Amino acid sequence: MTTTSPVSRRLILQAGAATAVLGTPGLLLAQPKPVKIGLVHPVSGGLAYSGGQSRMGAQMAIDDINAAGGIKSMGGTKLEALLGDSQSRPEVGVSEVERMQQEGVSAYLGCFASGIALPATQAAAKYNTPFLIDVGASDLIVTRGLKNVFRLKPGFGACVDDAIVALGEINKAAGGVAKTAVLVHEESEFGTGTAKLLAGKLPGINIQPLETIKHANPTRDFSNVALRIKGLKPDLVIMSNYQNEYVLLARTLHQQKVDVAAMFSVLGGGFNFKLVQEQADVALHMMDYNHWYNPKNPKAIDMRKRVEAKGGLFTFEVYLSYASIMLYADALQRAASADKEKAIAALESSTFADHMLPYGPTKFVNGQNQGGKGALLQASRTDINVVWPDQFSAAKPVFPRPKFG
Repeated sequence: MTTTSPVSRRLILQAGAATAVLGTPGLLLAQPKPVKIGLVHPVSGGLAYSGGQSRMGAQMAIDDINAAGGIKSMGGTKLEALLGDSQSRPEVGVSEVERMQQEGVSAYLGCFASGIALPATQAAAKYNTPFLIDVGASDLIVTRGLKNVFRLKPGFGACVDDAIVALGEINKAAGGVAKTAVLVHEESEFGTGTAKLLAGKLPGINIQPLETIKHANPTRDFSNVALRIKGLKPDLVIMSNYQNEYVLLARTLHQQKVDVAAMFSVLGGGFNFKLVQEQADVALHMMDYNHWYNPKNPKAIDMRKRVEAKGGLFTFEVYLSYASIMLYADALQRAASADKEKAIAALESSTFADHMLPYGPTKFVNGQNQGGKGALLQASRTDINVVWPDQFSAAKPVFPRPKFG
């Protein structure tokens, strides 16, 4: 006679649970590890506002990519932000790079300031870790032979060249009213390098530099600088400085009624919607050659609405960081891997064009995108408009600006 052993209810439940799991294979497979991107921005210290804007744009891009299913060629791998704060100091930026390396970072994004980007990218190069430059104007960033560094936007060399063309055309159309200029710049690599390039090229459009004035970071009072400029009586004041000093200098010149044909800047750190909203009288008719979104691109219009709906401002830091993350995600998709050498090779061969910037398809030469272009902008009382080149312009330039009454 055959007997059967009683089967406990616990074993039946365990078997049923195992069958349920086996019937859902996805539950047995480990989810792909996220690709970690180190965001190295100054979110404290003197550059905190701009660093925070950069971080916002990067996180929006990461969220959008993850919401759309992650990197599909890597099985839906998600991106993960490692948050770093350079505290507006180069040495801290380097230490953040080293810390994130220990945490398994696959790529970096940063650093807003050229003075921070230069040592930070050098630190990342030791590990052959891709470093995407979102904001950082110095051309030294991409001329040192570092194979891991990629910059989507143009540097100050290309921006100065284009700004000189734009200023020359606008001045010529106005009868050549601007013949002299005073340059004011902050003391670091960004301001010093930009001012030096400008001073060398202004005579080519028949504008003579009268003086170049350097200031420290931070500077709390521009009264003496304003008096000096007023005494020189230039037709143009051309500024190259970061957010706080840019705004303070512009406000001081306005308060002292310094009459010029234009307040002009190249990559002006404080020329943004914040200035227009908070100090419309100061901003009115100021001009800046800078990075800008394509105002005729539906994606750009939608993103500006999203940022403003959250109470933010759609500054260049936001969409440059956003676009740089999208560039890296495109490279991951084509490489089907976060392996550093494969990602660098994919970036080197990139033809990325799915962005909201007035650029053509990406083409890197020594880490610098050759298709990046800025635009000449001018502030109204309520907005900032593109006034050059014509294919992106939304308004005609006011030049020379009206004199103080």
